[in-house]
Amino acid sequence: MIDTEVLVVGGGLAGLGAAHYLTHRGRTVHVLERSSGPGGTWRENTYPGCECDIHPALYSYSFTRLPSWISGQADHHQILRHSRLLADRIHRTARVDYDTEVTACRWNDTDARWYVHTRTGALHRARFLLLATGALNVPRIPRFAGSFAGPVLHTARWNHDLDLRGARVGVIGTGASAAQLVPALTDHACRVTVFQRTPAWVLPRPRTRVPLPYRARRTVEYWRNETLLPALIGSQRRRTALEARALRHLHAQIPDPVLRRALTPSYRIGCKRIIFSNTFYPALRRPTTILKTSPITELAADAVHTADGRRHEIDVLVHATGFHVSAALMRMPVHGRNGISLQEIWARDGAAAHLGTTMAGIPNAFVLGGPNTGVGHTSVLFMLESQFRYIAAALEETDRIGADALVVREQAQHRFTTRIHHDSAATTWTRGGCHSWYLDREGINRSLWPGPTWRYRLHTRTFDLHNYTSIRASAGDSDGVDPVEPGHQRTGTSTATTFD
Repeated sequence: MIDTEVLVVGGGLAGLGAAHYLTHRGRTVHVLERSSGPGGTWRENTYPGCECDIHPALYSYSFTRLPSWISGQADHHQILRHSRLLADRIHRTARVDYDTEVTACRWNDTDARWYVHTRTGALHRARFLLLATGALNVPRIPRFAGSFAGPVLHTARWNHDLDLRGARVGVIGTGASAAQLVPALTDHACRVTVFQRTPAWVLPRPRTRVPLPYRARRTVEYWRNETLLPALIGSQRRRTALEARALRHLHAQIPDPVLRRALTPSYRIGCKRIIFSNTFYPALRRPTTILKTSPITELAADAVHTADGRRHEIDVLVHATGFHVSAALMRMPVHGRNGISLQEIWARDGAAAHLGTTMAGIPNAFVLGGPNTGVGHTSVLFMLESQFRYIAAALEETDRIGADALVVREQAQHRFTTRIHHDSAATTWTRGGCHSWYLDREGINRSLWPGPTWRYRLHTRTFDLHNYTSIRASAGDSDGVDPVEPGHQRTGTSTATTFD
């Protein structure tokens, strides 16, 4: 049995950031990571051209800046260095175990502790549990009739030993990863065939013209990104202006009217993730690149067949097809009070959490990057930092009121979820004329925060104790529950945020 105060599952930027934040507030933290090193998605995504389309001054924590922020662009190598920098700092104050895959998490009412099992056989006991498994790490592979005999890759499972010089490469997808991969492939492959299901909206990448100190650049980039939001959440004037800007970029870079028409989306901008690129369109214009818009019907041993009857011979097939959102957490059993299964609830009712962080029936547990804390226009690390502050405040309140644990009330979670669904109703994500990974099978937004990120920070700036119930680990107490009356706060400075 390995005891700790705070156990973090996941050693990506979310888990490492939380560990760094909490250890600097006096908490004892233990991190478990299934891979052999830190980095999470930036450790797994190493395909040619892989980079972040958010300025590194913003795609870094305010307490640990990304070393390459001045250049205005960071590839996966530089972001991985950021992860290692975080890990190195954490190693001084916390324990981090790599090659340790968590297989199950179970809450025990008797001692108010989490028992976490690992594939190595080690059993961990913790007072607080942080789930930082990430939302985008289980590759989505489309199914087609037939099979391809050559090498098959996914952008998140790249084989760097494979020599693509002179190869005929087929790329399925035209999303964010494809927009970075295709320009890199055209420098080496003799032919790149891109199979497009739906064209993407592409905006020119912002240029950093004026050198600024880190804090100033971070502020400028934050508000630059926030200006995109009104076009996504309901402003028709802003949306029309943003679409016009994207179409000007398309016309400037694609002179061929036939190709331009194939690359013009028929849905509202922002319905799918917007791509920021100055190189994707020029790569599609090259004579060695072929764009196919006819649907794939079948795979052959050395080719891809499309619905227009064409046969496209290839040597390597690449899936740039994204991920199953939050599948990593869904595959790891998490059982709360009375054996309640988080996975069964989410599978039945859809993923939901109060402030995207705490879940009814799951005490002393927090999910990082949880439901409706994603963003489609700016840095998710800003949202994560807001969660860190909220979690730290929750831990402090648990200690202050003398509780063994806190669990969010179902009514509070329901109010929050209802408000999110209401605010999402008029957004381009739900009314944009497309179906993206932002929406679940019922067409409900359970991924993105439908508002400015500063508003989320305001909601999480203090801990709303009145939305929680305290739990005592007492053998003499019939149910082990000490309710905190709605609207009542024990003495202290904590204030409440409500979603009535």
